[in-house]
Amino acid sequence: MITAVQGWLRYQDYELVAALFIRILGIIYLIAFASLLVQIQGLVGSGGILPVGELLDYVDTEAANARFYRLPTIFWLDHSNIALVGATIYGCVVSVQILFNWWQRPALILAFILYLSLFNVCQPFLHFQWDGLLLEAGFLAILLGSRSSVIIWLFRWLLFKLRFMSGLSKLTSGDPAWSGLTALNTYFEVQPLPNPLAWYVHHLPEWLLRSATAATLFIEIIVPLMMFMPRRWRFAAAWITIIWQLLIIFTSNHNWINLLTIALCLFLFDDKALRRVLPTRFALPPLPQPSLAKVIVPARSALITLMAAFILIVSFAQLWVLSTKRAVIEPVQTVLDHLESYRVVNMYHVFPTMTTERIELEIAGSHDGREWKQYRFKYKPEELDQRPQWIMPHQPRLDWQMWFVTLSPKHLPWFEELLYTLLEESHDVDSLLQHNPFPEQPPRFIKVDAYRYTFTTPEQRAQTGHWWQREAQGPFLPLPAVYRIPEDEL
Repeated sequence: MITAVQGWLRYQDYELVAALFIRILGIIYLIAFASLLVQIQGLVGSGGILPVGELLDYVDTEAANARFYRLPTIFWLDHSNIALVGATIYGCVVSVQILFNWWQRPALILAFILYLSLFNVCQPFLHFQWDGLLLEAGFLAILLGSRSSVIIWLFRWLLFKLRFMSGLSKLTSGDPAWSGLTALNTYFEVQPLPNPLAWYVHHLPEWLLRSATAATLFIEIIVPLMMFMPRRWRFAAAWITIIWQLLIIFTSNHNWINLLTIALCLFLFDDKALRRVLPTRFALPPLPQPSLAKVIVPARSALITLMAAFILIVSFAQLWVLSTKRAVIEPVQTVLDHLESYRVVNMYHVFPTMTTERIELEIAGSHDGREWKQYRFKYKPEELDQRPQWIMPHQPRLDWQMWFVTLSPKHLPWFEELLYTLLEESHDVDSLLQHNPFPEQPPRFIKVDAYRYTFTTPEQRAQTGHWWQREAQGPFLPLPAVYRIPEDEL
């Protein structure tokens, strides 16, 4: 198998591609670690919303001696705030090493270990598909130094999975917004954190939005098939994907997933194609040849072949689950369950269903239960005249998670923990907010009200200057109307 694959594709034709991708990956790792650095204590620190220590105690009780296997993370050694912040800072350091080719292979290994460790303890705040994508791409990047053409194929397979699974999930979800080509009629208004251009694109003619919806399905289902076709077809698939990702960047705040998707498109090109568009003097040293390469080639090739076969088998199992909505046989499902904690093979399904309305939650506190003061978030819509912000590639994890609370009951537990921390004095959680109206003494009462937000029309905005309009929906009913600190705890 390895000989046949190498006959179709030579690694020597992709040395510039590999070297350039590694450096872009270093930039994306740096963005991811730096973004998390300013949030980590408020999310999962000792005074955060979901403290790491509580998770580790639970896993230790449930798994005992298998705890490292069940939850692979370096924070079993130390889960203090210093350790959490130190891990994100060191992640930034090794990302710079990757970018500038300083001890690049050890840096790639350390970046993967650090991000996987953070992924596994940050619970819902880091369990997004782009976090899994970064880990899967980071794992394959470690193997690029093996200089095997199989790894080039695996990167193409990763890009194919990401795009094709996203399209397939939209078809198999049964969502009428996708089958009826109306998904983009509401997407720009209801996406987690719109940017300013989203308001303008939302008001494009309906025929154009429907056409863009159809184009999305075509680009996610048909175009990925071109990624395994001859050279010119691959180039076309790459450019179509890149252009579509740029359009998403211009109209959404989806952190760095689109940048990583564009970077993965490099593997659809080759060195000859890159040199036509890069500056004449542009040069990057190729990835170094592993030491003792001649001695270990047979064993290395066999291991890479086995790993590639394993990835393909797992990927096809995931495609089966995604397309049929049926479970695989028990042994395969057990493997899939165990792989969840390592994120080296992932299932992708970006926006398989499209919500049709935007419900925002407003949290208010009170000392006496009569006079209420509102907590303000940094990025999510609140004030009607608040212009949507440009925040990508940063991802404010709390503001993103607030979008999900009204969509599924599974998000209520962490949200309740947020409310309880607001009833206590937590400066770490305060750092995640724009404004805490109780800086000196926490409130005794907390309530949550729901509002339906919609973009204003051009006429309304011309008259009022407002970007948003809203309609009160009453108390957020899945939770108690008012949280209160008992008298005996004061």
